[in-house]
Amino acid sequence: MDKFRFILSGGGTGGHIYPAIAIANELKRRHPNAEFLFVGAKDKMEMEKVPQAGYEIKGLWISGIQRKLTLKNLMFPFKLISSLLRARKIVKQFQPDVAIGTGGFASGPLLRMAATAGIPCVLQEQNSFAGITNKLLAGKAKKICVAYDGMERFFPKEKVVKTGNPIRMDLVDIKSDKKEAFDFFGLDESKQAVLVLGGSLGARRINQLIEKELHFFETMGLQVLWQCGKLYYDEYKKHESSSVKVLAFVNRMDLAYAAGDVIISRAGAGSVSELCLVGKPVLFIPSPNVAEDHQTQNAKALVAEDAAIMLREAELDEKFEKSFAKLMDSQELQNKLGANIKKMAMPKATEHIVDEIEKLLKVK
Repeated sequence: MDKFRFILSGGGTGGHIYPAIAIANELKRRHPNAEFLFVGAKDKMEMEKVPQAGYEIKGLWISGIQRKLTLKNLMFPFKLISSLLRARKIVKQFQPDVAIGTGGFASGPLLRMAATAGIPCVLQEQNSFAGITNKLLAGKAKKICVAYDGMERFFPKEKVVKTGNPIRMDLVDIKSDKKEAFDFFGLDESKQAVLVLGGSLGARRINQLIEKELHFFETMGLQVLWQCGKLYYDEYKKHESSSVKVLAFVNRMDLAYAAGDVIISRAGAGSVSELCLVGKPVLFIPSPNVAEDHQTQNAKALVAEDAAIMLREAELDEKFEKSFAKLMDSQELQNKLGANIKKMAMPKATEHIVDEIEKLLKVK
């Protein structure tokens, strides 16, 4: 059996890290004797999350460019040169068969040096608006795996393959029934539930909205399963009650998705891919504080297919109650949104990405 070597890079946020880990896991399943090495940014979360997943990782001294003039920006050229030199050394020592990049600044130097060394490269772009690193690397890549239509506006058309985004395997076949979910979270089976997701760290504006609207939810006879994030838990746990469950994070996402009749969520690429699979009506509140405003673009792609509702943060005070009440008052609208978002699910995304990687192994 061939003993392939795979080098992967992607990080800065979970949206780049978890797809890389999912791809590595599928490659490992198919090629048990393969060797894996991750490359990330020294001070970012991948340095913790990747070893937890059982893989070795090496760090580069790299970070993004700030939007205003800072000392970090002045250091960027030195960081870039340092990272390129270290990435070249890592590639030379590890001798990978394929290099895989899932976005984030660390993947730039690594994939650039791998391509320069003649290593075939695969990019995975999670968002509907491509990230700057992947756009810069596109010319060197053999294949670019995407999750949305129309990505040819960012990448060479002949390299683009629509595969979808890797997702957590425990969500591929959600069998958890509502009774089990309600029992797990201590919810009342006789009432509908709103699931609120702000990401692992939480979303301040969403939390402020939910706190303000708790009485509104109560008047509608709804209960709330509110994942406020670990940064905000101490601030909002005071609202815990029989009809409001406040969580720092959710250990059983399958049960959380089963519990929610409707879902309020950010629009990160991973969340969107999971919610497509879940097939419930969703109101997206995209974060405006992300690169290229990509969460808004992600949500818009679903809204265009009548598969979700979107409100910008700036619209919440004026439009939230009216939009939410319209959704809850119409079973027809809920059914339509749930059915349309389900049509956009791509549950075999990880397998399809690895299929593309394996094609490069065969032509080497």
